[in-house]
Amino acid sequence: MTRLDRLAELLKDAPDEVFIQPHNVPDPDAIASCFGLQYLLGKRGIESLIVYENEVEKANSLKMLELFGIIMSPASQVATMGEEDWTVLVDVQKHNANLTDLITDEVACIDHHELSGRESGCRFLDLRPEVGACSSIVAEYFIENGIEFPRKVATALLYGIFMDTADLSRGVSDLDINMFYHLYRLSDISLITELKGNQISQADLLDYAKAFQSVEIYGEIGFLYLDNCNDSLLGSAGDLVLSISGVNVVVAYSPRPEGIKFSLRSINPRIGADRMVRFLLKDRGFGGGHRSMAGGFLPRENLQEDRSVHTLIRHRAISFLEGEIVKV
Repeated sequence: MTRLDRLAELLKDAPDEVFIQPHNVPDPDAIASCFGLQYLLGKRGIESLIVYENEVEKANSLKMLELFGIIMSPASQVATMGEEDWTVLVDVQKHNANLTDLITDEVACIDHHELSGRESGCRFLDLRPEVGACSSIVAEYFIENGIEFPRKVATALLYGIFMDTADLSRGVSDLDINMFYHLYRLSDISLITELKGNQISQADLLDYAKAFQSVEIYGEIGFLYLDNCNDSLLGSAGDLVLSISGVNVVVAYSPRPEGIKFSLRSINPRIGADRMVRFLLKDRGFGGGHRSMAGGFLPRENLQEDRSVHTLIRHRAISFLEGEIVKV
C-alpha cells in the first residue's frame, strides 16, 4: 500500500468535509503541493478544499493562483468549517509558529521541514526534512501510484521545486533532482517563464530599496532590518543580501505587533541556519527550518526594554559564528 493509499483510506472515514491547509502566508511550494495533493485525493474519490490564514502576499504566488486556476479560500470565509471536519497539513507541522490552529481536526501532515519534536496527534505523517521542496514529495505520490500529471499540476510542482531550492542550488536532495527532471518534460515552461517575470510587485520594489539601506556586514554575516514588510519579502530580501560577495550567512528580521519575525539564510556548510536561529532565540523565542534556510519568532513580552534588540541579535549571531569556527 502506497502512502497515498494510506492517506486516502484514512480520509474516507472523515465524518464531514476534508480540508488541505498550508502554512500561513503560503508560498509557491506550499501552493503547488496543496494543488497537487488536492488533485490526487480527487483521483481517490475524496473532495477537498484548500484553506489558508493571513494572506497570499507575493506577486508570483498570486500569479500562480491565476495561471493554474487554483482555488484557495481564507478559512474565516468557509462558513461550513467545524470541529467535525478533518484537515491535512501541507508544508507545515502542527504547533509551528507559522500555522494557525483551526477548529478542525488535523489528522494528517506532509512536510519537508525539520521535525518539531512535539506530538502532533496526526494519524498519517510523511515528514522528510532532508528534502528541499514539499512539491517533490507530492510529485513522488503521482509516480508511486502511476497517476498521470495534468500539465498545469506538473508545471506548478516544478515551479514549487524551483522556488524552494533556489533553482536547485539550496538544500537539494536526490528526490528533488529526480522529480525536477521528471516534471520538466511534462510542464509548460512558458508559464514558468511568466512566473519568473512576476516575482515582485512595484510596491515590493520600494520596500526593497528601503531595506537595503539598513544592511550591515560583519565578516561573512549580513544583517538586514526591515521596518515594515511582509513575511515573503523578508525571505526574498535575505536571499539578495546573500548574493553579496563575501556574505555567506544572512540574518533578516522585522517587527510585528506581537514581536520580531526572523528569516535566516546560509550557504556556509559549517553554519546551519536552523541551529543558528535556535541559538539566537534561546530562552526568548522559537525557530527552526533547514540547514540553508530557517525562520523564527521573538515574542514582544520577551524583549528587554533596557537592551537594544539589534545589539542582542548581533552579539548572539557573532558568538554563534565564532563558536562554530572554533569547532573546526
